[in-house]
Amino acid sequence: MPTVVVVGDGQLARMMHTAAIELGLNTRVLAGAEDASAAQVFGEVQMGDYSNFNDLERAVEGANAVTFDHEHVPNEYAQALIDAGVNVEPRPHALIFAQDKLEQRTKLRSIGAPVPVFAPITSAADAHAFWDRVEGAVCLKASRGGYDGNGVWFPDTREKCAQLAQHLVDKGTPLYAERKIPFDRELSAMVARNRSGQVLSWPVVESVQDDGICRVAISPAPQLDSDLAAYCRDLAVRIATELDVTGVLAVELFQTGEGVVVNELAMRPHNTGHWTQEGSVTSQFEQHLRAVLDWPLGSTEPVAPVTVMVNTLGAEKDPAMPMRERVVEVMRRYPEAKVHLYGKNWRPGRKMGHVNITGEDYEQVRASAEDAAHFIVHAEWKGK
Repeated sequence: MPTVVVVGDGQLARMMHTAAIELGLNTRVLAGAEDASAAQVFGEVQMGDYSNFNDLERAVEGANAVTFDHEHVPNEYAQALIDAGVNVEPRPHALIFAQDKLEQRTKLRSIGAPVPVFAPITSAADAHAFWDRVEGAVCLKASRGGYDGNGVWFPDTREKCAQLAQHLVDKGTPLYAERKIPFDRELSAMVARNRSGQVLSWPVVESVQDDGICRVAISPAPQLDSDLAAYCRDLAVRIATELDVTGVLAVELFQTGEGVVVNELAMRPHNTGHWTQEGSVTSQFEQHLRAVLDWPLGSTEPVAPVTVMVNTLGAEKDPAMPMRERVVEVMRRYPEAKVHLYGKNWRPGRKMGHVNITGEDYEQVRASAEDAAHFIVHAEWKGK
């Protein structure tokens, strides 16, 4: 069977490994620490630094496909591997649009995708000019490196905007600004595409955020107009095709009164797709592996009317009850709940795992999933 190398040692790689086991694949992970989430479970672990080309080259030896659980591998390294005959997916010419948000905005605008008004920021004067252009509705963003709400700023005065921009530029932060979008909710349209060009999409989900971190994903997005849902799925397919993405692509969207605007892209399995583990015929993790091997993609049809995923984020205080006991209590109360843990030590706000529940009734499924996740985090039932 083929060998797949995953660069990156987080929970996404860990869950790819689970799918790889079921497919009978040989897997290897390039990990930065022996106790990292993925390093705990992979059969073959190569220790090293993804930003060191020698480590990267050694880790991918003999691979039929190389993929990532993050977007931070230097593109020149990925291209050097391709030039040496290694099958790297997604490829650098696509991955750049997940690595660099200014490049992403420019490319999406060029293909007619809905994006906010934006501009590169290299000085206080640029910030002043953009503030005036959008009448103060400014969001400053680091074009590289930000995630889970990091690298995003909302200055509340023209002078603060200029001062902050100059400070960030002086620190060497690559920066751009975009119009702050007043939105009703956040959606995620996810697709997978293989090298042969086959593309399949999952139902559009609603993503509920806390402090920039996805906390809940609901599939399908409740009360989403069918025409708008079809538009979102078609948009994600078009973006995957135009950008030549291989693997899973998440297109995060803001829903407004006029339609949708693209917020972010991720070219890998994504938090808003964890529901697919129990809620879809083919999970995002299996689909990603199929795609990077250029195998036929699996059905993305849901297996139940509703699936709700709730992240278990570390509480301010770690409960005295051991995690294994919390999991058992959740199983006892909610036998329909599927608990996924990432093997991570407690830290406030850290993604420790998630809970999936599928069912018929949205309100009941969500309440149960929220309660189960709350107990995993706090060792007490929600509302007590």
